[in-house]
Amino acid sequence: MSEERIKDATKILNFRRSLSDYRPHFEIIGNYRLIDDGIRPEATIMLRANGREMHEADTGVGPVDALAKVLKKSLKSIFPEVDEIKLIDFSSRIFDPGAGTAASVEVEILFSNGREGWRVRAFSENINRAAFL
Repeated sequence: MSEERIKDATKILNFRRSLSDYRPHFEIIGNYRLIDDGIRPEATIMLRANGREMHEADTGVGPVDALAKVLKKSLKSIFPEVDEIKLIDFSSRIFDPGAGTAASVEVEILFSNGREGWRVRAFSENINRAAFL
């Protein structure tokens, strides 16, 4: 995928969210739950989309996979195109190496539906939260 076809989804979302008439396609109700026993992580989510509330759970190869799968599972009945979206690349870096495992993290994720690509960046002191923002 050529770099010029990759959209900066973080900038696009931040701009749209700044508009007074912005309405999200879905919203997470409360928090997501992630149980990672080191063998088969499980994610649970409650969300609202198009006036419907959904509560789903799924497992994954790792925590990011579990979160992505449960989100897709929740949304694909309303937005079937979400099933085409795949994670292409995932990277993270810490900002304060002196803080060790308590350091804040930036996560950068590249997604594609096979025609377009989107790059998303998020910051948090929790890598799982940054991956899900």
